[in-house]
Amino acid sequence: MYDTAEFGSLVQVGVFAGLTALVGLLTWLKVRGASRDGSEKDVYLGGKGLTWFFVAGSITLTNLSTDQLVGMNGNQMLLLAWWEIAGFVGLMALAFVFVPLYYRYNCTTVTELLERRYDGRSIRTLISAIFILGNLLIYLPAALYSGGLFLQSLFGAGIPLLAFSLGLALIGAAYTVFGGLRAVAVMDTFSGIGILFLALVIVFLALAAVDFDIVTGVPAERLSMVGAADSPIPFHTLFTGMAFIQIFYWSTNQNITQKAMAAPTVREAQKGVFAAAAVRILVVPPIVVVPGVVAYKLFGDVGDAAYGRLVAEVLPSWLSGAFAAMVAAAVITTFSAVLNSTVALYSVDFHERFVGEVKNHWKLGAIMSVLATALAIVMVPVFQNAESIINLLQQLNGLSSMPILSAFIVGLLFRNVAARSAIAGVVWGIALYGLFTFNEGFAASVGIHYIDFMVVTLFTSVAAALAFNRFALGRRAEWIGFALFRGEDKAAA
Repeated sequence: MYDTAEFGSLVQVGVFAGLTALVGLLTWLKVRGASRDGSEKDVYLGGKGLTWFFVAGSITLTNLSTDQLVGMNGNQMLLLAWWEIAGFVGLMALAFVFVPLYYRYNCTTVTELLERRYDGRSIRTLISAIFILGNLLIYLPAALYSGGLFLQSLFGAGIPLLAFSLGLALIGAAYTVFGGLRAVAVMDTFSGIGILFLALVIVFLALAAVDFDIVTGVPAERLSMVGAADSPIPFHTLFTGMAFIQIFYWSTNQNITQKAMAAPTVREAQKGVFAAAAVRILVVPPIVVVPGVVAYKLFGDVGDAAYGRLVAEVLPSWLSGAFAAMVAAAVITTFSAVLNSTVALYSVDFHERFVGEVKNHWKLGAIMSVLATALAIVMVPVFQNAESIINLLQQLNGLSSMPILSAFIVGLLFRNVAARSAIAGVVWGIALYGLFTFNEGFAASVGIHYIDFMVVTLFTSVAAALAFNRFALGRRAEWIGFALFRGEDKAAA
């Protein structure tokens, strides 16, 4: 006779492996006929041939990975939904403000826009370096860690977390090496349909498991959408730093904007962004917080393990295997997308300038992908010591997000600002936010939430850039306001 539990585990693993292979096969069938010329547009922008459907799918799944499913549900409170709801602001800024600019300047990387708006390439090099370091040290290993943690929670603790992370990394790197952004976007979309559907099923089954009552036995602060002063998102921060965080992430972050730049026209790109925004508002919020609260009611405060335990509890073996396949696909596509953007930044912004002309971006991309993947795997154990991965990510992002956004603000709203001035603003912002983050005495003396301090960092970085431009370089910045966005000022600084 068969052992029922053992048979169920075999079914779970079989469904997982089968669906993972199916997504890969469907992706290959979709992209196999595409021409490959080895240019940067071919490898990093999918040949500028992504329709709105794949733009939307890729934007959604690049963001929606286990960082959200595991990390946000790991907080086990409804309040974290604001990170996703507020994303609508950033996506609208991308659609109406930044997409037209990226297309007007024919950009492959967001940093190209900065070079056009300043009088030197140095600011482009600096921002690109910051993005690359952030991807290598934060985004790539965080995706592997959270993905490995989820799979370990689902399939059992007998297999080391690093083994799951290694498997995800190898598959993700393969997509980037052999398919480029085109394959990543297609896989994002195919797996996205499945994961969003199954994630909603998880929400329904989780609620059914507690008779649709998540109020009884759950502390009020875990159900409130109005954050207290000591919560992860105090309510007032929605009107201070939250909007700027979202504009940076969705509009000036290479990992996201690269997908919007891969459409053939501005209009097609905007349609994709609008579709992604609709998913962000209507579908994503409940799937990243409701299961966590239900898990609190069922298991107590279990942190980042909440989502995996809940899925293992409420889903039958065959369906949990299917969901694991979709989550793995989300991790793989997020990893692949970030890896592809990292290689794009290095190839276009560094290799072509400091090493030499790139004759075949496929070959260079393969080499750099292997190196970046190896580093990400080495970094995974660092994230295992984090109390909450999503809160850690947001705090680390603050080191670069607001300083980088300040360079875009100054470059787009002013003329006659030197690249060195923008660099001064960025350096100031990184140093200030670093002091706030890593010096407890300074943070205590300031006495405000880190989201609020992001606003301080942003505005003082802008002020530092303009002050350096005026007093150190003797140049007077000229305010042009929103003329650039109306197409009335196309010239560089």
